[in-house]
Amino acid sequence: MQEEEGVVKKTEEEEFNTGPLSVLMMSVKNNTQVLINCRNNKKLLGRIKAFDRHCNMILENVKEMWTVPPRTGKGKKKSLPVNKDRFIRKMFLRGDSVIIVLRNPK
Repeated sequence: MQEEEGVVKKTEEEEFNTGPLSVLMMSVKNNTQVLINCRNNKKLLGRIKAFDRHCNMILENVKEMWTVPPRTGKGKKKSLPVNKDRFIRKMFLRGDSVIIVLRNPK
């Protein structure tokens, strides 16, 4: 039983180092920033501290960015969308809301 768990753990670790999750693994190892697009049309720029196979992540020093569409009423001029952001020191991000992860955005 324990031997089987060891094999599964080793296989998972190998997949993390070579597969698609290697982007997350390298970010954790090198403490580099990633840009994450989420399903709620928000973007997160921060550092990954930990993650799992479901792309659940613990993030630190996160800048959350989104756009607020203008409110248009009768007789009002057309206004432009407003870009907003906020800083979050520590965050747990559930993996099912992740669309794409970009490493080292410049």
